[in-house]
Amino acid sequence: MYAFDITASSRVGCIRDNNEDMILVGNQFIRDNQTEMSVSLKENDRFLFALADGMGGHNCGEVASSDVLHNLQFFYNDMPAGLDISAFNEAIFEWLNSMNIIIDLKGRADKQFKNMGTTLVALAYYEGNFYWLNCGDSRLYRLHEGKLIQMTTDHSLSNMMGSNVHSHIITNCIGGGCTSSYIDIVQCTAEVESGDTFILCSDGLTDMVNDISIESLLNHDKNANDLCMAAEAAGGKDNVSVVVCRLK
Repeated sequence: MYAFDITASSRVGCIRDNNEDMILVGNQFIRDNQTEMSVSLKENDRFLFALADGMGGHNCGEVASSDVLHNLQFFYNDMPAGLDISAFNEAIFEWLNSMNIIIDLKGRADKQFKNMGTTLVALAYYEGNFYWLNCGDSRLYRLHEGKLIQMTTDHSLSNMMGSNVHSHIITNCIGGGCTSSYIDIVQCTAEVESGDTFILCSDGLTDMVNDISIESLLNHDKNANDLCMAAEAAGGKDNVSVVVCRLK
């Protein structure tokens, strides 16, 4: 059994007028709010920690992030039992393809939704195994023995070009006019150890607060809302959303 203490916070930041981020923890959706809970996961359970960052500069990013997380929650809870790693991956790829079609059709039916899109990062527990999922440049980190490690790889122009400066130009997303979206899926059960902390975040955190500072805040037992406030204190140029999952 895995037991987590979880905090989650999603804030508009200091510059933007609306919040295009959304968080999903279990069956709870969070935007412009914060929450905390404790969760115990047994072998046959399934549970999602997920975060979507609606694409700035596109129409209705807040709609895209909400649609993706609500659809993912329904799909994930409805997945068949007993899937092996290969079948699990195939199911998620099929969901991604169908989600891109849904978003594209919504844009064709109503011009206000044309080219809306979102990132997605998630830590998924499925019947005894953990998987991380990533599409875009939102991130999953692991704090292990006091050291912060980025688990996901940014799908961004800056990463592709080998630059340390985030360009805000992403090379992969759900919707947003992408015709060939992909999603990284990694089974990471062996990397989930007692005392670890996992952090999901939008780039509203990582653009404002560097990894060394995030590591320090987490090592001082700061929660998700504390990290969001640190991003706002540094300028809060974007929406900022964070999930902190501490494994007991």
